[in-house]
Amino acid sequence: MIRVVIENVLLLLLPTILYLAFIYISGGRKGSNQGVLDDAPLIWLFLAGVGLALAVIMMFGTLEGSAPGQGYRPPEFRDGKIVPGEVEKKPRPSDG
Repeated sequence: MIRVVIENVLLLLLPTILYLAFIYISGGRKGSNQGVLDDAPLIWLFLAGVGLALAVIMMFGTLEGSAPGQGYRPPEFRDGKIVPGEVEKKPRPSDG
């Protein structure tokens, strides 16, 4: 569960991290870098992070999964080995 939270927080912060890295690498602020976040477009960076997080969540929500009616067999410990889980394959009814 904590992994999911960390991944989503990183997605929200990714635009800000990239912005700060760009400012640092390009030498955009001559002299002191203490006020770099004061001049940053924080609203736009936040909105970009929300958009990125929503895009990733929607992509994984629509691309992963199984067909209706298929079951999931969780991983199990058998004969001293861990057998990975899998989606049970059920034959599709024929259209004939």
